[in-house]
Amino acid sequence: MTSPEPEPSLDAKANTSSANTSSANIPSAGAAQADTSPTGIPPEPSSAANTPADLIITRCTALVHDDHERIDFIEDATIVVRDGRIETVTTRPEARDLPAAERIDAHGQLAMPGLVNCHTHAPMVTLRGIAEDLPVEEWFNDVIWPIESNLAEKDVELGARLACAEMIRGGVTCFADHYFSMDTVAAVTAESGLRANLGQAFFSSQGAEGREQSLDFALRHRDTADGRITTSLAPHAPYTVDDADLAATARLAREHGLLVHIHASENRDQADTSLARHGRTPIEILADTGLLDTDVLIAHGTGIMERDLPVLARATGRIGVASAPRGYLKFAWPTTTPVRALRELGISVGLATDGAASNNSLDVWDSMALTALVQKSTEGDPRWLTSRQALHHATLQSARAVGLGEQIGSLAPGRRADIVLVDLTGPHTQPVHDLAATLVHSARSSDVRTTIVDGRVLMCDRELLTLDVPGTVRELNERMPALIDRSHGRKIQDYDT
Repeated sequence: MTSPEPEPSLDAKANTSSANTSSANIPSAGAAQADTSPTGIPPEPSSAANTPADLIITRCTALVHDDHERIDFIEDATIVVRDGRIETVTTRPEARDLPAAERIDAHGQLAMPGLVNCHTHAPMVTLRGIAEDLPVEEWFNDVIWPIESNLAEKDVELGARLACAEMIRGGVTCFADHYFSMDTVAAVTAESGLRANLGQAFFSSQGAEGREQSLDFALRHRDTADGRITTSLAPHAPYTVDDADLAATARLAREHGLLVHIHASENRDQADTSLARHGRTPIEILADTGLLDTDVLIAHGTGIMERDLPVLARATGRIGVASAPRGYLKFAWPTTTPVRALRELGISVGLATDGAASNNSLDVWDSMALTALVQKSTEGDPRWLTSRQALHHATLQSARAVGLGEQIGSLAPGRRADIVLVDLTGPHTQPVHDLAATLVHSARSSDVRTTIVDGRVLMCDRELLTLDVPGTVRELNERMPALIDRSHGRKIQDYDT
């Protein structure tokens, strides 16, 4: 296990913005001038001769990470994008006038890395609100899994398209998806312009075919959509995938260099039941089957116990955990993802929504605020998580959790140009005394004005440019009666942990 990267500073000074506000009513946050920037970002663009940049964003406040990976802010910044990557972030005035194919004047807005939804089931937006106020066993067995037995590829397509539109509008530029009919989800992802890590889910009840299909999907779609799609193997969970299949998955992941995306220790009841039945926690099962010696993205982990921590510490693979607190609160689970303990082990904890059938939205902004609040309550410590720490989880740690830590997650030269512009001039975000706190606790996903992936603008001034939402909703509503019918009495699986 690698040592943890430095946490964003808890120093009071680091969490206090300057009293002087810019003309955009976004405070200075103490950023240095270009020649002495603490961020390690070259102050001067290194553009090739007079070749126009693809995109230049001017007059924004930029959220960056300093040399110690703490959150910082640069006022009056210019971001130069070339060949889908960030070339520079600078405050030098002459950078504004460089030639560019496309320009965005972002005066009054904050530029930040696009958010990453580290665990979701995008097509499940079709079931938003269909099963409310139920314990998780009834939610699965009585409603969700019977309805999912009706799913056709067209339902998955429409659900994925609506989900991608929702995420683009909410400032999500990358998502990790774990579902069925993933060829269809991959096609919609390519159409939308988003970045994604996609995995074809499988159960042991499908026999070897389910695992083989997951591998086939992962190999066929890896690095497609101009490199925006990466892939994973996606066993559902230790309670639906047996040890032999998990061990086979670990071997395949090592052989092909694939991430494994799996639900594990989702809640404390699962962990207790696993101990009673097998004498091992779900995390111990992952270790025994070799999965912790591969790169693994663990969804939820609210049932991770004290005894699991040394097991995770001994892991030789890169471990990430995705936390989606809204769903845990809705299901009245007594525990949440142990973020502090995981961070002490050097494990990146990313933010997630889970599917909209349990969360009701794909709003990672909401997940960021709830993570900060739930962690404060759970730890009994108002100093944890700070707003700057929450932003770190939403950016670099989320990128690392999905295996893209060297590509996205910060506004720095060489990173893919996945950028969102956020308007902080609304009455609910003013005045701005602490820019990090404003972003986490006052701003909303609807404050995202522009969403950019690989330097391509997917939404400009709240107008979606790649997807047709009204047409998708009309077609989806026409299919809804057949989709939600449960009179057949079937279900795709039993929830019995």
